[in-house]
This record gives sequence, structure tokens and C-alpha cells, in this order.
Amino acid sequence: MQQPWTTAPLVAFDLEGTGSQDGKHEAILEVGIVPLVDGRPDMARSYQSTVNPGRRIARRPWISPGLTNESLAGAPPLDAVAPELVARLDGAFIVGHNVAVDWRLLSRRCPTVRPAALIDTLKLAWVAAASHERSLTALLSAHGLTNEVTALVGHETPHRALWDATGAALLLAALVGRLPGGSAFTVAHLHHVAGLPLNGGADATDDALLLF
Repeated sequence: MQQPWTTAPLVAFDLEGTGSQDGKHEAILEVGIVPLVDGRPDMARSYQSTVNPGRRIARRPWISPGLTNESLAGAPPLDAVAPELVARLDGAFIVGHNVAVDWRLLSRRCPTVRPAALIDTLKLAWVAAASHERSLTALLSAHGLTNEVTALVGHETPHRALWDATGAALLLAALVGRLPGGSAFTVAHLHHVAGLPLNGGADATDDALLLF
């Protein structure tokens, strides 16, 4: 934990789902994973997949653009995607924006995933006093990172899993750079200021609608 934070096994993660309003029927619709190397997103090793929920989903404002019943019909089921999630996230420091929301659903639907820790860029933004904004898109805009996210991903679609995961990866480095001594941050420092408990995932409050 005393090594530089950039050497930790950091993996930015985002998922899109049907929303906590579905209760026990809440489903994962898309996942995006982006490893970080030296504090930067490694797009060559990124992973994205839509997920067939096995049922029709109602159109709701918080369901991401493009995730329709038609587009999801040909996607793999979660059972087929889960091995990739386990392989890419086990033992990793999962980085995400308001990551407790993603972890709550992921840990419920894929309980065999065993990360080392959760790192929340929303919590880090509060610590860094980077902006009064809370949403990922607003914070990326405030730091001049929006165009870079789009260039790395290859499409301009915020609130899709790969775009948001890439955005969280870039935002992490920008926020650490704002903190006193951030350039010398260790893994322990990063976890201290931005870590969340893994055992809080299943009961985390879903305030995702406030973060769009």
C-alpha cells in the first residue's frame, strides 16, 4: 500500500442498469472496464459489453441512450459476461464515479467478483474541492476532459458504460493532481481519501438520478 498510486491495479468501471426502482428485479444492461497504466486509461485492454436482461425493459429517463429492447435482444446474457468481469476485476481497485451505486448492483448480480477496494471519484472530488458539481459529465467539463474522453472512446455518448468508465479514469488523475502532495500519493493515501467499504455495496443508496 506504500507504492505510488499509479502502480496499483486500478480498473475504471461503470455499469448501466434498469434502476433501483426495479427492486430485486434490477438488471445490468451494460458494463465498461478500463485498466489504468501509470495513471492513464489503457484503451487497448478495455472491455465493453451490453447485457441481455432476459426480459423487456420499460423506457425510463435514466436508462442510457441506445440501450433499447431491440439493441439488447442480441446481447449476451449476464452469465456469459460474468467470467470477463471476474477475470478483469478480481483483486483490482475498482475506480468509478459514485461507485457505490455500481458496486451495489454488481455485487448483487455477480457475487463472485472480489475486488481489492473501491475508489470513488465523487468522494475524491469533494476532498479536492474541485467543483461544486457532482455529476461525472459536469466534472469532466470543468476539468476540460470531455473531448479527451470522446477521442479515447471513439464516440460521443456520455452515460454509456465505456464512456463513463474512461471519464472516471481521466478524472481520477486530474483530481489527485489537485490535492496537496498528490504527485507523491501512495496507494494508501488514495484509499484513505477516496476509498469506500466493499461491504456497503449491497445497501448503498442509489442517487444516480441526481448525478446525470
